[in-house]
Amino acid sequence: MAHFSRLYAIVIDAPRPDHEATVAFWSGAAGVDLPVVAKYPEFNGAKLPTHDMLLLTQRLGDGAPRVHLDFHTDDLDAEVARLEALGATRESRAENWQVMRDPAGLVFCVVRDRPGTLSEANATRWA
Repeated sequence: MAHFSRLYAIVIDAPRPDHEATVAFWSGAAGVDLPVVAKYPEFNGAKLPTHDMLLLTQRLGDGAPRVHLDFHTDDLDAEVARLEALGATRESRAENWQVMRDPAGLVFCVVRDRPGTLSEANATRWA
């Protein structure tokens, strides 16, 4: 089944004690306010000026700091299968996203986007 996807977010994962300082740093570095995301309060973020990408910070419960990328898609199962065929592996799944690892073991996420958000104008159509 055809679906759309795009690389859409840069996510900086920070342990709880470092999260506020991380938000302040990346807000200043990028020149954009990073407010709390209402639906997911462990995230702060905003669209980057002059880019069609999000910059997010994620407050971790535990774990080391890292940066990961998010793909957004209109068909979560189809995009996960496409990336698995390229060599990715599944980690864990939530209602609207799948945590995966690339062949080198780096974490990334596949996120279901709102219906109608992705199109030929802003994403790749996969057959």
